[in-house]
Amino acid sequence: MQLTNVTNQKTTSITLLGSSKDRVKNILRTITSSQKIAFGVGVVIFFVLIAIAAPLLTPYDPTASIVKGSLPPSWSHIFGTTGLGQDMFAQIVYGARVTLLVAFVAAIGSTILQVVMGLSSAYYGGMVDEVLSLIINVFLVLPGLPLTIVLASLASASGANKNEFVIALVLLFTSWSYGARVLRAQTLSLKEREFVAAARATGESSLRIISSEILPNEVSLIASTFVGTFVYAVGAEVALEFLGLGDTSRPSWGVILYWAQNNAALIVGKWWQFVPAGLCIALLCAGLAFINFGMDELSNPRLRAERPLRRRSFLRKSKAVASR
Repeated sequence: MQLTNVTNQKTTSITLLGSSKDRVKNILRTITSSQKIAFGVGVVIFFVLIAIAAPLLTPYDPTASIVKGSLPPSWSHIFGTTGLGQDMFAQIVYGARVTLLVAFVAAIGSTILQVVMGLSSAYYGGMVDEVLSLIINVFLVLPGLPLTIVLASLASASGANKNEFVIALVLLFTSWSYGARVLRAQTLSLKEREFVAAARATGESSLRIISSEILPNEVSLIASTFVGTFVYAVGAEVALEFLGLGDTSRPSWGVILYWAQNNAALIVGKWWQFVPAGLCIALLCAGLAFINFGMDELSNPRLRAERPLRRRSFLRKSKAVASR
């Protein structure tokens, strides 16, 4: 009897290990099957690695004045220095930590709130749906960026903006309603499917039906809303700090642009004070947009069918040009 139990435990562990390996292989296959997703994931990983390895990439303290005045890029300071003599490259790599941390926290929190509100509202229906839909609709009609600025201003007046998690909470609070509305609509369709009715007929609990039957069929949609929320969080965080509503004593990409604007860097021609930060923001958002476009192609059958057609058309045109 004991031997049978041990054998069953080993078989279960091997099965779980095999399933986890299969999931990793499927994720890697999905990433490599789309050039857009591969490029976008590569860009995000690049900036994450830069943020993690910041102390190894530069010997300078991003807040320390190393030289007098603002110097253009050189071998000793590849991105130049700020008006206070701080190394710009150090501010870029250390600033990536703050920007990515705020965006990740806001995007993850907002996505969790979207899933909870959207799926609960659609599946339970009745009074639960009416109350949650009312809350979603109220937040949906509120202007996102102006509300974010007002809340960040209140946090700035109370001194709470010194903590980047407060900015992340403000962004979370103002970015969840649209995704919740989309997930609610998708769940209304899924809960009428045969497999959900079969699970309900076998006596499965509502929580298990939501988590095991409905949620796995919305993974691609949830991933898409996460990426969209992440792009919004990056842009909004940079915008708030550019307006001076963040912690201006701690370097981040938005704070770099804030001080560049305060020092009139564009007018006096000191482009190195704002161009590197602007390029990093643009490249990160472009990478996230490529991930979103790639996921749309993989999840949309029509777009997936058009990819081989576009490739064949491109090859035919290339051969026609080469024959000339």
